[in-house]
Amino acid sequence: MEDAVYQRGRMVARVSDAQVDADSREIHFREIYDSDDLMLPDECEFRNYRILVRKIEYAARADRQSLNTGRVLKEVVAEILGYREH
Repeated sequence: MEDAVYQRGRMVARVSDAQVDADSREIHFREIYDSDDLMLPDECEFRNYRILVRKIEYAARADRQSLNTGRVLKEVVAEILGYREH
């Protein structure tokens, strides 16, 4: 999926409003949600990139009115480590 984050071959979170900045080797996400299974200190995959989350502006549980569930991370910056090999 284009809007998902993977670790060890399985989907662990969904994203919204991803902006790739190849020059600075970063991806900015407005929100990463449904992320209870995302292990933050570990490398992830997003689209064809290998990434590592470096900064989270705000983290919370999804509220009752939200369609999303689980942990929600807002204004996230991830470092681009390289490209997926498969």
